[in-house]
Amino acid sequence: MFDRIYEKDVAISGIGQSEVGRPSGKTAMRLTLDACLEAIADAGLSRDDIDGVSCWPGDNNNGDAFSPIGPNALISTLGLKVNWYGGGYEGPGPLAGVINGAMAIAAGLCRHVLVFRTITEATRRQTDKGASALTNKTVGRDNSFFWQWYTPFNVLSGANLMALYAQRHFHEYGTTPEQLAQIALTCRANAALNPKAVFRTPLTMEDYMASRMISTPLRMLDCDVHCDASTAIILSRADAAKDGPNPPIRIDAIGAALHQSWSWDQIDLTAMATRDAADMMWARTDLKPADVGSAQLYDGFSILTMMWLEALRLCPRGESGPFVEGGARIALGGEMPINTNGGQLSGGRTHGLGYVHEACSQLWGRAGARQVARHHATVVASGGGPLAGSLLLVKD
Repeated sequence: MFDRIYEKDVAISGIGQSEVGRPSGKTAMRLTLDACLEAIADAGLSRDDIDGVSCWPGDNNNGDAFSPIGPNALISTLGLKVNWYGGGYEGPGPLAGVINGAMAIAAGLCRHVLVFRTITEATRRQTDKGASALTNKTVGRDNSFFWQWYTPFNVLSGANLMALYAQRHFHEYGTTPEQLAQIALTCRANAALNPKAVFRTPLTMEDYMASRMISTPLRMLDCDVHCDASTAIILSRADAAKDGPNPPIRIDAIGAALHQSWSWDQIDLTAMATRDAADMMWARTDLKPADVGSAQLYDGFSILTMMWLEALRLCPRGESGPFVEGGARIALGGEMPINTNGGQLSGGRTHGLGYVHEACSQLWGRAGARQVARHHATVVASGGGPLAGSLLLVKD
């Protein structure tokens, strides 16, 4: 199907992450510099080596807390001389910055691309409680083709949309609240071992069931935790990555497909775009789901993690409920550890790139108390609704 899989020529050579605050006392740029400079040093590089910059979605709304720093600001502040840079909202979700950066390297435009993602919603929500609401991003934008159909129906947050998916999954497959709860409980148990995590106190099934309903069947503890943070990774040409201090983590396959309408409601409500992205990824590799030793799966809402488990064929379609039931399979010592840093439900909404950072930490054996058994392949998946992207990462 594919003559050449270009992403195989690209590797992750370094990672960095700022503090994760709720809120942080640092500015968005300070958080970004903390993460980026750490990643550059981790890769054994200097600023002069960086010839590409990529992020998602970029600063497309004058410093909005969802993405307050874009490539232009970072390039200017770091004094970089780049051959390519990019950032923009339309693409396969939060991993778009990684995918675009990898393609720039594979096309010969760059040798080392700095990919970053900064978010400061915790600070903004101190003065604007609707800072992360979907309508806050769409109301008043008369030229928004898609959102004009949602906001009249009182779509106030992502929870309203994700609840549709969850309710349909419950209806189609018999998924139960107790099964859904295991995503939140597992993330909290993992977060307890992550010094940067926002929430580290123990969480019980009783606590979960007692948390208030936000949009049936999603409770408060099914929703991710807003924070201030920046995460950065260095993508390098594979041959160049071999010269660095870290064993290269190769991008073995990318999933970015969208074979249906870009819509939050006119799609397969029990799979979303996750299936398209996952199918594309597996078509670009000789590896199989059985080769995956851990998974960092988007948990902006807990139901999304379960859908990614199915889409990536880590369990059969419709069986994510029984698969996660009891939590043993997805725990750190289980057959498929997930969201080992606490995910976004407890670790903090680092929004996409945090999963890549954790995947690399696991593959390099840096995860400390939350380190899972040695493995050479992990999967990262991010996005919900019509936004979906995935990466298969391999440490040879």
